[in-house]
Amino acid sequence: QVQLVESGGGLVQTGGSLRLSCAASGRSFSNYYIGWFRQAPGKDREFVGTIRWIGSSTLYADSVRGRFTLSRDYAKNTLYLEMNSLKPEDTAVYYCAASRTLRNTYSGYDYWGQGTQVTVSS
Repeated sequence: QVQLVESGGGLVQTGGSLRLSCAASGRSFSNYYIGWFRQAPGKDREFVGTIRWIGSSTLYADSVRGRFTLSRDYAKNTLYLEMNSLKPEDTAVYYCAASRTLRNTYSGYDYWGQGTQVTVSS
């Protein structure tokens, strides 16, 4: 089992920044990819980005590439999603998830956090 807990969501104005955290615990997740997804009301869950816990493999959605950045703090077992130049369309509940492979579809992720709300006001 891998446990994931997100934090850092909130309300921010257009153009602002937020940093989301995903604290991981449980069984060894060194071979996992940790991804972020988001879901806005009435919409499907959307891939945001993913990064291998050990290594440099990353993948970003086109909609966030250049604005969002993934990073890790191994000492804290925490993954971060740095979000800059936020837009109202970034408003959603953001989830982190763990997968054994590099993928951009939610069906391949085995473990999920509870989500954190991000709201971008216009």
